[in-house]
Amino acid sequence: MTEAAYDTDNIFAKILRGEIPSHRVYEDDAVIAFMDVMPQGPGHTLVVPKAPSRNLLDADPSIFSHLLSVVQKVALAVKKAFGADGVTVMQFNEPASGQTVYHLHVHVIPRFDGIPLKPHTGGMEKPEILVGNAEKIRSALQS
Repeated sequence: MTEAAYDTDNIFAKILRGEIPSHRVYEDDAVIAFMDVMPQGPGHTLVVPKAPSRNLLDADPSIFSHLLSVVQKVALAVKKAFGADGVTVMQFNEPASGQTVYHLHVHVIPRFDGIPLKPHTGGMEKPEILVGNAEKIRSALQS
């Protein structure tokens, strides 16, 4: 099966270009991290490389080291910011895996003992909640 080409009009590409707003918590020359607007739990953050690729399968391997170091940094911050018991880190590749946005991204979700993840149903979080959660994470990243 042939892989589809990268779509420069995917929602994360538009966020990277500033065409769609996002609640960013971290940014450097190669990676951004922002709040998932359909979170599976409080503090659900996405870490996205700026280099275009559909997913892990077609990405330039040279980006992985830095991407994963930012994932770790964000995971530590969300755990601290939300007083979480743990952190789930997920990454999906192609439709059969559950990937719905075709730009490489990593989900970082603070987890709490006994509380399951909410389904990714398409329900959008209130903007004021996302603003508050983003501020908590930014504060944790600075401390």
